[in-house]
Amino acid sequence: MKKTKKKAQSFISDLPIIKILSEEKELFVKMDLEMEDETHDMLVKWGKEVASDEDYINIAIRAGLQEYVDA
Repeated sequence: MKKTKKKAQSFISDLPIIKILSEEKELFVKMDLEMEDETHDMLVKWGKEVASDEDYINIAIRAGLQEYVDA
């Protein structure tokens, strides 16, 4: 078993049961951007100031599922 597969399985097995109550489709555009490091740092700071707990939960779930699928 690959290390990533073991890590993904461990990640999934550590989660309690999560029940999906509803879902919403959101339209977004993914952009490939080029910018100065200072601009990047400023945008990261602004994003952290406005991000909600739900944003972090959604990111974590997407990342965990993607890691599990890729393993």
